[in-house]
Amino acid sequence: MVPTTSETVSPKLSPLHDRHVALGAKMADFGGWDMPIEYPAGGVVAEHTAVRERVGIFDVSHLGKASVKGPGAADFVNSCFTNDLRRISPGQAQYTLCCDESGGVVDDLIVYLKADDDVFLIPNAANTAEVVRRLEAAAPTGIEITNLHDAYGIVAVQGTKSDEVLDALGLPTGHDYMSFAEADWEGHPVIVCRTGYTGERGYELVPRWDDTPALWDALTEAIAPYDGKPCGLGARDTLRTEMGYPLHGQDLSRDISPVQARAGWAVGWKKDAFWGKDALLAEKANPTRLSRGLLVTGRGIPRPHCTVSKEGAQVGEVTSGTFSPTLRQGIALALLDPDLSEGDAVEIDVRGRSVAAQVVKPPFVQVQVRES
Repeated sequence: MVPTTSETVSPKLSPLHDRHVALGAKMADFGGWDMPIEYPAGGVVAEHTAVRERVGIFDVSHLGKASVKGPGAADFVNSCFTNDLRRISPGQAQYTLCCDESGGVVDDLIVYLKADDDVFLIPNAANTAEVVRRLEAAAPTGIEITNLHDAYGIVAVQGTKSDEVLDALGLPTGHDYMSFAEADWEGHPVIVCRTGYTGERGYELVPRWDDTPALWDALTEAIAPYDGKPCGLGARDTLRTEMGYPLHGQDLSRDISPVQARAGWAVGWKKDAFWGKDALLAEKANPTRLSRGLLVTGRGIPRPHCTVSKEGAQVGEVTSGTFSPTLRQGIALALLDPDLSEGDAVEIDVRGRSVAAQVVKPPFVQVQVRES
């Protein structure tokens, strides 16, 4: 029974909630936020295709925002998270992981390095408070951690026409992948970062919370000449799964380490210290399971927690599974025994039915991303 007392927790609303409702979006809880899953003009497949072929815009304002400021802020963040901030310079962004001492993933996030004393973080919605708490507990005197979750919105512009859309608004384009520019849009500050979660060329715009609706409206007009679409989190999930990108809570978690998720490329193994380093080094030498892709060769759509078997013996479990609108077949990410190899034939238990699949290396879809 759903409680009807004051104990009921209402979902948080993005600054664009009214826009989504007006468009007739199907809304659902995502990380404690009421977010659009799909819109009525075509649904997930049409939105997915718009991004792969043209352009789409996503409200991802539910993602967290936080700042770390003070002398040595970048060095402090570098001593906490897995990736090595010394690999990038101010004006660049970096994917990294916040781990606990056992090597489990508390969150995966993007770090914007503004300056040695100014770092901006974008964690996942449900994990923001915990990431901030851990940083606050570890921060030395002079380092200030601020939770800015409701201070900024985020709109992702993704697809082959994303540059043209931003050009129409007078926003900067053409900067290198994983770099950002601090811009002015009609007198309002906005960060424009060349990042995304779709595999396509694109940008993530970070305006102030109250400026987000006007920016969304302008983007909605700018995508119209390209038959672009507002896209919900359903299409965001199918797009990222086609690229093999992990989702925290499914492919990464307190129980699924960077080693298991094959995210070791986001770990600065030679750094002096980061949270969970000793445990991850030990696991790296002898992993017990590894994430791989599964391409369904039979008929069926795998879902999280479906068991995977080979010749009758269980060899793993699906972490993310979906129907690929591009390939028109089922795909999955799964944690499998480390001795399995690409090309191996396996079976996935989909609702009690054995579905044939093949072990592959993601991405499942090859995209042509314009580099300049």
